[in-house]
Amino acid sequence: MPYLVAADLPCAPAGRRFREMLARPGILQLPGVHNGMAALQARAAGFDALYLSGAAMSASMGLPDLGVITVEDVSFFVRQISRASGLPLLVDGDTGYGEALNVMHMVRAFEDAGAAAVHIEDQILPKKCGHLNDKKLASPHDMAAKVAAAAKARRHLFIIARTDAAASEGLDGAVARARQYIAAGADAIFPEALHDAEMFRAFARAMPGVPLLANMTEFGRTPFFTASEFEVMGYRMVIWPVSSLRVANKAQSDLYAAIRRDGGTQNMLDRMQTRAELYQTIGYHEFEALDSSIIETVVPQGMPQRRQ
Repeated sequence: MPYLVAADLPCAPAGRRFREMLARPGILQLPGVHNGMAALQARAAGFDALYLSGAAMSASMGLPDLGVITVEDVSFFVRQISRASGLPLLVDGDTGYGEALNVMHMVRAFEDAGAAAVHIEDQILPKKCGHLNDKKLASPHDMAAKVAAAAKARRHLFIIARTDAAASEGLDGAVARARQYIAAGADAIFPEALHDAEMFRAFARAMPGVPLLANMTEFGRTPFFTASEFEVMGYRMVIWPVSSLRVANKAQSDLYAAIRRDGGTQNMLDRMQTRAELYQTIGYHEFEALDSSIIETVVPQGMPQRRQ
């Protein structure tokens, strides 16, 4: 049913539902979704929770992933994805959009928009994709203060601390930071840009009992691993952050090239979502039926008397 019907909305806070999913056996798979349509398609494929990437949001706005988007920009995406899918959503909070007070504002804004979880990273602005070189890191103390601020502000939000320290401080440095972030109130850790299976296993061994998130992004420093392989290495969550956007962008590029080349879309029809498929995905007819059930025509009875 459409999300407009109150009886169809989840009753438990999104963060609590995220925690319950994480407590189940197996690894929690969180495909990246860059808008409401992608969220609906991921839900139709059988996923129980979703991920919203800062890189995907920025790119969908025609901007680089350098920390230039705002809390309000992200909240717009959070609202449409959460409303469209009804699924718990993990949100990329970049560096928290400032210092401790800014992080607290971010947490409350994301909760109000419907987010279930957020991760914040220990870079400083201008931040970079975790798989690029020359990232500049905040001090562990400053990052821990942001984590503590997030924990203080949240009502139910699940907080994941991301560390980008492996590239510049080595695995031991990343582990030391992660332990400090857990002590500050993080619920889980996201070690970014680990580049082989042994690094993933070693990090997990060093953080017993701590839920860990793995990032399976394409064209980065991490080789391809499946969800089950990450689970065996000791990870409880895995994201595919930008995959949906990459596929969609490639398809759009091919479409525009075909229109320019062929003078129309006649050679691309077999690669398009049909009108019927689109309406089925967005629940068009359910919305239509809901509208009809609420807005009933009122037939006037008799003639009104003319007033002098």
